Amino acid sequence: MSELIPAPHSLVAGSGGEVRLTAHSQLYAGTATEGVGHWLRTVLREATGLPLHEGRELDDSYGDGIGLQLDSELGPEEYRLVSDESGVLIEGGSAAGVFWGAQSLRQLLGPEAYRRAPLRRDRAWAVPYVTIEDAPRFRWRGLMLDVSRHFMPKDGVLRYLDLMAAHKLNVFHFHLTDDQGWRIEIKRHPKLTEVGSWRARTKFGHRASPFWEEKPHGGYYTQDDIREIVAYAAERHISVVPEIDIPGHSQAAIAAYPELGNTDVIDTTSLSVWDNWGISLNVLAPTDNTLRFYEEVFEEVLELFPSEFIHVGGDECAKEQWRQSPTVQARIRDLGLADEDALQSWFIRHFDNWLTARGRRLIGWDEILEGGSRAEVRAPVESDEEEGAKRPLDEVGAPPAGGWGSRQGIRAPGGETTKLGLAPGAAVSSWRGYQGGITAAQAGHDVVMCPEQQVYLDHRQDGGADEPVPIGYVRTLEDVYGFEPVPPQLTPDQARHVLGTQANVWTEVMEDHARVDYQTFPRLAAFAEVAWSALPAPAERDFAGFEQRMTAHYRRLDALGVAYRPPTGPLPWQRRPGVLGRPIEGAPPNV
Repeated sequence: MSELIPAPHSLVAGSGGEVRLTAHSQLYAGTATEGVGHWLRTVLREATGLPLHEGRELDDSYGDGIGLQLDSELGPEEYRLVSDESGVLIEGGSAAGVFWGAQSLRQLLGPEAYRRAPLRRDRAWAVPYVTIEDAPRFRWRGLMLDVSRHFMPKDGVLRYLDLMAAHKLNVFHFHLTDDQGWRIEIKRHPKLTEVGSWRARTKFGHRASPFWEEKPHGGYYTQDDIREIVAYAAERHISVVPEIDIPGHSQAAIAAYPELGNTDVIDTTSLSVWDNWGISLNVLAPTDNTLRFYEEVFEEVLELFPSEFIHVGGDECAKEQWRQSPTVQARIRDLGLADEDALQSWFIRHFDNWLTARGRRLIGWDEILEGGSRAEVRAPVESDEEEGAKRPLDEVGAPPAGGWGSRQGIRAPGGETTKLGLAPGAAVSSWRGYQGGITAAQAGHDVVMCPEQQVYLDHRQDGGADEPVPIGYVRTLEDVYGFEPVPPQLTPDQARHVLGTQANVWTEVMEDHARVDYQTFPRLAAFAEVAWSALPAPAERDFAGFEQRMTAHYRRLDALGVAYRPPTGPLPWQRRPGVLGRPIEGAPPNV
């Protein structure tokens, strides 16, 4: 009973009794909780074989049943679960709160409650007497999944939504476009998927690896697939935030429509979808034609995704072609901009204002604060030479007077801007450490904390030689459990701009769902507790207690079929002997 993950705010054991679910048990769903009732009845019927007939009303006669209802005195995602002689009652401030309570109920029933069919018909199902009162720490508890580098078929995405829900995560950041593949159907521009959704071959391992997967790789989601994913997520109270990456990470789009690239610098008609990793030098040309093309893309994206936020990427935009292009240089002069960094800021602000005018909010990686290159210490490369490690923003020092991007504080037509040059509603995904988020919050922008050094789950989990394709820093389960999303540099008022946090899963070296599982779990369980629970300061957290609770959670993951990294290290078939990665030795200290 004390093995719940994430840990609830309050759990008080009852007098030692239990509610036994039987063939006569009913499940009652009150007004506005019918969807939760349908979900709960479905998963419990599958696992237990019990019919869980629909109850007609909530009263004391359902002593062996389950009741779901709203309580207006609770917060939107807050819930109360009471199991006693009257049965199991879950109350929430909204259907979302009731749903999170239902997730806790499933954990109380044991790991077998996560199976798709009952293991034996004579098993007794019981919920111990308990009172749980719980609410999340953050409103944004996210997972970013990169389906551009390696495509994940729709069923795999739906599976990850279920895994997110089981961990009380509620924002799915869907990275749909990049140099290596375009994954969403855009009807006005069909070549984006006809050409941009597949590549002829794929590098196996990091770019230094000599190995290639010599077969086409690709796939995309039709608009009906997207509608299904969004609806499936909504049933689980998960918001889907799409990412269309601009103006960098766009080679797949340029391969499909060469006129989007810098045609006066290179022959863009010769480009194909990129088959290597890293940062391509081929970026969008900042022309009116490009702006209108992507407006048409975003028009269809807005029809498919009802989310408040739309992610535009904005990261790692190489400036070499812009510096060499007479057309781009003339545009910089015509706009009265200082340089290529200011041009990238102008490009992002165009879509910031465009989205704001349509009632949505732009969110982008922290480069949108300053144009994308001030924190880089090397130029992006497209060769097979080893990439120099990027220094995180934390190591660059304090921002210049007025904050990063103060040189680009130009008022864009049609909307107000802050001192960072963004519309007030724009938000920042702080990935290069904490400093981008600190700067944004201090300027009044909302922030999602996802620093590479703490919550990039593509980074290796151990320093041992058996880790498959080791990437980045060593970040153990304990390291993730010690992550603190709110930097101490922020005042209480500034800290309120931290919407929450998310873990990011980049899939360059994850060729299938088993590799994604291995990198993501069990660390996502630790992250989920950081995002949900009111934990003490990192130095005071009880990791030993969390590890003990993970003993039961591993059995839940087994029942769900998750190919997680075992605590003793990778299984033989999880290793990738001889395949080179890009491990980084050492790391800046945590904030």
